[in-house]
Amino acid sequence: GFSGVPELALGTLGGIVVALLVLGLAALGLRRFARRIGHRARGRPALRLALSAIGSPRGEATAVVLSLGLGLSVLAAVGQIDTNLRAAIDRDLPEVAPSYFFVDIQPDQIEGFLARVKGDPAVSRVDTAPMLRGVLTRINGRDARAVAGDHWVLRGDRGLTYSAAPPERTVITAGAWWPEDYAGPPQMSFARAEAEEMGLKLHDRVTVNVLGRDIEAGITSFREVDFGTGGIGFVMVMNPAALSGAPHSWIATVYADPAAEAAILRDLADAWPNITAIRVKDAIDRVSGALAAIARATAIAAGVTLLTGVVVLIGAAAAGERARVQEAAVLKTLGATRATVLASFALRSALMGAAAGLVAVAFGAAAGWAVMRFVMEGSFRFEPVSAVAIVTGGALVTLVAGLLFALRPLAARPAQVLRARG
Repeated sequence: GFSGVPELALGTLGGIVVALLVLGLAALGLRRFARRIGHRARGRPALRLALSAIGSPRGEATAVVLSLGLGLSVLAAVGQIDTNLRAAIDRDLPEVAPSYFFVDIQPDQIEGFLARVKGDPAVSRVDTAPMLRGVLTRINGRDARAVAGDHWVLRGDRGLTYSAAPPERTVITAGAWWPEDYAGPPQMSFARAEAEEMGLKLHDRVTVNVLGRDIEAGITSFREVDFGTGGIGFVMVMNPAALSGAPHSWIATVYADPAAEAAILRDLADAWPNITAIRVKDAIDRVSGALAAIARATAIAAGVTLLTGVVVLIGAAAAGERARVQEAAVLKTLGATRATVLASFALRSALMGAAAGLVAVAFGAAAGWAVMRFVMEGSFRFEPVSAVAIVTGGALVTLVAGLLFALRPLAARPAQVLRARG
């Protein structure tokens, strides 16, 4: 209730419940699987004993899988999400991003601005565009949200620009741009991906409210817009006559050598203090830092869950110590060596831990996909390194816990144990 994001909070709670159910079913499946293949381990007494113990109704499989599985599942999900977010940043941003993004350039300042940056030999590229804000309110005369749902383009006002000719590097995927001297009814070029998501087609009519004035324009073309470049990108572009007389400012991106960035910023700030400069690299670093902080916080919470699971695991191992003493005494009486008994205990623990790790990896991958797809609205790719670490870690934790409580059973003398039991 206090999170501010009830859907995400309820989704997390539901995910935990589902994880516990999946882990419980996995423990049941592990016991049945161990019973089914136990007889095939002939000639390998340690493995056969381990499988028999795992398949026993009074065995530790359920306690181990549940105690370790939830913490490992959270860690697996954190690892998948963190890796995919970092990969998205590295993949989606270009190798050469703009040095600065400038906003609030007034119309009477744009010529002087361009003279300063284009005359600098350290500047390799400058992009500019007029900038207005508009709210897309209607589609074909109907309420836009009723047509396109809660699409992000409809959530508040969006950047809007105009251009007589297609901007440089524009890729038109459908339709055609208006003539440079066009002065007829308003026309619009829309971003292709967003248009497909909203169900827009060529010749649809959209209404945009600009400074309180409704402007209805027909969509005459779709074009590719990559918002991951760090450069200028508009969902909506209109013909100049449609926005004539509307007050607006300009925006610009400047690509320059790092050594010249400070001088450019100083000169522009001295000449036009109203212009706001945003260093793109700093913005990327802040986003990366925020994502890293979120990942660390979630990893700490997962670590607490895992620590609780380890405590439960140790408790289960301690509670089963007496049964292991009796088991070891019987096995020694039947001729098993200390090495065979120890190997049986070790294999039992490692197999149960690995099973918990495998279930955690599967659930973590599913949770990571869901978060990336529905919360972050990004792509997902399975990351194997953290998955291997989770499975290995689960096996090692249970192995260590099992061996710690195997020392007393191994040291006990069979005669004393059997007399006490009798």
